[in-house]
Order: sequence, then structure tokens, then C-alpha cells
Amino acid sequence: MKLTKIKQANALAICQGLEFEEQATALLEDNPTTADYLQQLLEQKLYPDAVRFLAHALPKREATWWACLCARNGLNDKTPAIEVKAIELAEAWVYKPIEDNRRLTLPAAEATAYKTAASWAAMAAFWSGDDISPVPQAVIPPEEKLYAKAVIGAVMLAATQGDASKVNENYQLFLQQGINIASGGDGRAVQ
Repeated sequence: MKLTKIKQANALAICQGLEFEEQATALLEDNPTTADYLQQLLEQKLYPDAVRFLAHALPKREATWWACLCARNGLNDKTPAIEVKAIELAEAWVYKPIEDNRRLTLPAAEATAYKTAASWAAMAAFWSGDDISPVPQAVIPPEEKLYAKAVIGAVMLAATQGDASKVNENYQLFLQQGINIASGGDGRAVQ
């Protein structure tokens, strides 16, 4: 695994302050590389921990793109237009990460009531900026990895909504997409 988009080569550095299951935490005792740790999480089928790890390891744009891909996976002809719009606006920020595009993602997330993967993909884009205040007069800088929490929400909701028998299959697909993105791909080629 060549994770060219992830700057931190040491898994422990990424995991500082994160909560993992006991089994995932034990894997850190040998001070693994980022790629080795991610591989071990996959081999042991610790998918939620792998999602948490990868969301924190990826840069903002790549992580938000991953959230968008996962959210898009659940779209169908019955998906409300506001969910589609939330994903489209998050993708617009990924394609062109300017302030005007980022600001549009907050109302889109609010319109979906934060109940769907689409809403959390939009929040990932919004929380990727330097100011998360909903009003222009106040400046509130986000916590450094706040966007990663929204990415985790998007990926986990996308993996667990729908057919319960497909949850592990969804996690596997989404993690392969995330790894493809971390390796310099766009995540779309993974099926």
C-alpha cells in the first residue's frame, strides 16, 4: 500500500487523541507504519476503526471527496433532492475549494437535518475551512481535525444504512475507495 496522500508515515502520530476499540489500540503497540496499521485493521475486520483512522489520516479535500463517494453510493431514484444537492455542493468545494463554495455546504447540511451521509459529506466540506462561524461577523476557527469527524459520520452512515446484510461489504468497498484516494487515485475505479 503506497499512501502517497498521507503525509504522516507513523500510525501512532495519526492516532493521538483518537478512541479505538481495544483490539485496534493493541495493534499500535508495535509502532506500525500508517500503511501497516491500516492493513492490520482491514485484516482483522476492524472496519469502523479503519474508517476513523483513514478519515484522520487523509487531507481535508481527499477526506471530503471520500465522504462524497460513500454518500453517493446510497443514492437512488427515491433520494430526496436536498440530499443530492448536499453531495453536489460538497463535491463543488472539492473540485474548487474556495470560500464561496465551502459556505454553501452549511445550509445544505442543515436542510438534510444531519441525518444522512449526504449531510455529513456537506459538513466535512464546511468544517474544512478556516472559519466555521455561521455568521460573517464572527470568526470561529475549527478544531484541526473536525472535518474528519464529519467524514467518519458520512462513511459510517453510508455503510450502515439500508440492507443490514451488506454492512461489511459496504465497509470493504468504502475503505478500498479511501485507500485508492490515499494512494493518489480518485476512488471511483474501485467497485
